[in-house]
Amino acid sequence: MIDFTTPPELEELLERIRAYIAQDVLPAESEIEDPHDILSSWHVVERLRDRARELGIYTPHLPEDWGGLGIGVLGMSLISQECGVSGLASLGLNAMAPDEGNMHTLLIAGSDEQKERFLRPLAEGAIRSCFAMTEPDVASSDPTNLQTTAMRDDGAWVINGRKWCITGANGAAFGIVVAKTGDDEAKGHRNYSLILVPTDTPGWEVERDPEWMGSHSPGGHPIIQLNDVRVPAENLLGGEGEGFVIAQKRLAGGRLAHAMRWIGVAQRALDLSAKRTLERETFGKHLARHQMIQAFLADSAIDLYASRLMVLHAAWKVEHGLPHRQEVAMVKTFVSEAFGRIADRAVQIHGAAGIAMDLPIARIYQDARAARIYDGASEVHRMTIARELLKLAMNGESTRQACGAL
Repeated sequence: MIDFTTPPELEELLERIRAYIAQDVLPAESEIEDPHDILSSWHVVERLRDRARELGIYTPHLPEDWGGLGIGVLGMSLISQECGVSGLASLGLNAMAPDEGNMHTLLIAGSDEQKERFLRPLAEGAIRSCFAMTEPDVASSDPTNLQTTAMRDDGAWVINGRKWCITGANGAAFGIVVAKTGDDEAKGHRNYSLILVPTDTPGWEVERDPEWMGSHSPGGHPIIQLNDVRVPAENLLGGEGEGFVIAQKRLAGGRLAHAMRWIGVAQRALDLSAKRTLERETFGKHLARHQMIQAFLADSAIDLYASRLMVLHAAWKVEHGLPHRQEVAMVKTFVSEAFGRIADRAVQIHGAAGIAMDLPIARIYQDARAARIYDGASEVHRMTIARELLKLAMNGESTRQACGAL
């Protein structure tokens, strides 16, 4: 039986989160002095976190013995959708990228000592972190291009390289660095490992923080220089050569959370658009009565409906331990592009107000464009999707199994 009802205990949690967003998060947006520098108003985030703790909704993604609620991928997808309405919502729950993903990575691969040293303060909200993978000098969509190296030397790793667009790196307490630890070409991605690097380690340097299109996360997205950064051998996260295996486990839930957040933002854009069509008049009637505008609204609703169903199905497969790589790639591609279409229609409906940077639609539009790049470009995901289709075709089988297997 296919059942689309939300379990009562999860629905009750979602209601509490919705109330928190409406009563605490959205009013707090006006207290952020500079949206480009949330750290300068961090006291607002701390207050929201205290409130989330009071309401019993803090770190819903973590196991209970780490202070969380033990919510699985499917439940977190629904929570992420609610949080998409405001960037402060995920920050208030301490369930935002990159920290959320780093918490999962430490749970998956961290030793007991690593969890106590890095995960415990991260879960408590005492510190922030970053994930250092992308590099400026190579096409990082192919991870085997990454040039940052980590060499063994007398019981330590010595890391050299340059990373960029490293979300949250300014003020982060530590980073998870993707580095090349082997040089056997036949091993491909198995030459890469994850290494925990405290940011006060000599040689870790924030070079600069370029101006990026779209919303600004706490700590920006700076360029990092790693010059003879020396950390103990026990800072290796997981096994040597397991970097991308671990990262893929982290990325499935992360991509679905991103997708649901985009759906939440897109829903806000559609709500604002529908409201505006009932308020503005052209040629003697409200925008809402023009068929072309009605088509914009209808197409956005269709995109949202399809996006939600795709995410929830993929999340269900992840939660039940079923193969899901194909579905997650489809979700990342479709939802990021649907987000862009919805944002574009919202700009058109709002006219000049849609390109005014002190109003929300223009910022939403910028965020939507970036969504097609980070966490895997659409073109790379399409390549992955096509490969699975062609494998089946080459074996004389139907491609149905690679189309969601429904």
